Amino acid sequence: MILDKSMPIGFMDSGLGGISVLKEAVKLMPEENFLYYGDSANVPYGNKKREEIKRLTFHVVDILLAQGIKGLAIACNTATSAAVKDLRIMYPDLPLVGIEPAIKPAIEQSRGGRILVMATPMTIRQEKFRHLLEQYGEGHEVVSVPCDGLVGFVESFMFDQDLLDVYFRKNLGPFVTDNTESIVLGCTHYPFLKENIRQYLKTEHGREDIALLDGSYGTARELRRRLAEKDLLKSNTGWEGHVEILNSSSDTEMVEKSYELLNRP
Repeated sequence: MILDKSMPIGFMDSGLGGISVLKEAVKLMPEENFLYYGDSANVPYGNKKREEIKRLTFHVVDILLAQGIKGLAIACNTATSAAVKDLRIMYPDLPLVGIEPAIKPAIEQSRGGRILVMATPMTIRQEKFRHLLEQYGEGHEVVSVPCDGLVGFVESFMFDQDLLDVYFRKNLGPFVTDNTESIVLGCTHYPFLKENIRQYLKTEHGREDIALLDGSYGTARELRRRLAEKDLLKSNTGWEGHVEILNSSSDTEMVEKSYELLNRP
C-alpha cells in the first residue's frame, strides 16, 4: 500500500453521525484534505447483525481506498465494535482509528455519581463495549442506555424539541437519577443532539449540571498521532484543505445536509 502526504484522510460512518468526528479533525488538521463517506442508504447499523455490519463497513472502506486515502477513521461506534479489529489485520500499514464511547474520560472525571452511556443496541451488545466496562468501570455505577431509533432523528434532520422530548422521556428519563453526574454519547450521531438533551434534562429533571461527553476529539487526536508516526501529515503552510463528502443514499439532498451539519455550530 503506497501512502502519500498529498492524499486525503478517509472517514466513514453509517450515515451523517461521523461528521461530528470530522468536525474535530478539521479543527485539529485544517491544512489536510478529507474524504467522508456516509452510508445513509443502510443506516442505522445499530440494529443489524454483526456480520452484516462488517460487510457494509468493508464495502465503504473499499470505496475510500479506491479513491486513494492515507489514513482512515471509522467514525461509527457500531462499525468500530464490529469491524475495526479485522480491518487492522487486513490493512496493517494504513493509519486507522476507530471510535469508542468515552467511558474512560467519564470515569476519570467522576465524582462517584452515576454515569449513563447512551448507545445503539448493537454497540451495547458487542464484546468491545463489555471490555470497556470491565476495564474502566469497576467500582463505578455505569449504566447502559439503549437508544434504538435515535440515529433516525439526525438522519432526518428532525431536531424538534417536543418530538425529541417524547423520545427522551421514554428512553432516557427512566435512567436519570438525582445521582447522575454524566452522560456518555456513545454514537457519533448523538453529539448533534447535545443541546436537545441539555434542554430535556433542564426542563424534565431540573438538571443543568450533568456533563455530556463524546469521543470525537479524542478520536481525531489519535488519528493525527498515527499519521504523524508515519510522517504523513502535510506541512502547515497556512493553506486550508478541503472536505469532500459522498453518500450512498439516493436522496440527492443528503450530501447538502452533510455539509450543513459540518458547518453547524
